[in-house]
Amino acid sequence: MTFTTRQSIHFFGIISITTIFIRILPFLIFPDHKETPKYITYLGKVFPYATIGMLVVYCLKDISFKAAPFGLPEIISVGVIALLHLWKKNTLLSIGAGTVLYMVLVQLIFI
Repeated sequence: MTFTTRQSIHFFGIISITTIFIRILPFLIFPDHKETPKYITYLGKVFPYATIGMLVVYCLKDISFKAAPFGLPEIISVGVIALLHLWKKNTLLSIGAGTVLYMVLVQLIFI
């Protein structure tokens, strides 16, 4: 699909305005002088963990223990991520190292 210059300007303009609106909306709904509702505070505490849990399930849902490599790259990578996080307490390091390890395992070792 090819856009003309005018269509591209409209497209990126709409995307920009929508992004700005989405960023400003929470400040309009929950101004500083009002107390944030308890359910919003609760959701702010539980959503990050729920999101990570869903991502883990999504990433591991297609593992096949019946065919080679029997999920070994995933299991090894998840183990390294968990150990690194327990040791260093650095989320970026543990996820980054686990991702790199997984790619090395899949691309070079478990071909």
